[in-house]
Amino acid sequence: MDPKLPIRSIDYTVIFARQMTAMREFYGTTLGFPLHRELSPRWVEFRVGSNILALTKHGGRFKDPAPPVGTLSLQLAFRVAPNEVAECATVLASRGVTIISGPSDQPFGHRTLFFRDPDGNVLEIYAEIDLPPSPGCHAGDLHLSAPRD
Repeated sequence: MDPKLPIRSIDYTVIFARQMTAMREFYGTTLGFPLHRELSPRWVEFRVGSNILALTKHGGRFKDPAPPVGTLSLQLAFRVAPNEVAECATVLASRGVTIISGPSDQPFGHRTLFFRDPDGNVLEIYAEIDLPPSPGCHAGDLHLSAPRD
């Protein structure tokens, strides 16, 4: 950590919602995130673990034009246990969510599931998994050592 910028964590994430009613329904009901507080019809906060996920309408503090609905603006990843990824896929599908990829195991050690929110943002449910050894590699062959010159 840079002592001149003592940033410790991401405390809250703000999504500039293009379809506020649909987004609030999706995050509150479809995903089941508990409502933390509603400051106004333009600002709603959900609790997600130690993070606050806030939804707000475009045009408040910042006057940037909103991207069209369906245009990817961000990706959020929500972590679960490895055996829960497929379970989440089943629940989401039963709630009308279209799964765009997964569940599948990735070569970088994640089990992933991808879908979109009503505005078109990509959401991921993932778990860290142990990677199988590479062909021809045995557990006894793995050594952690400093590189040699």
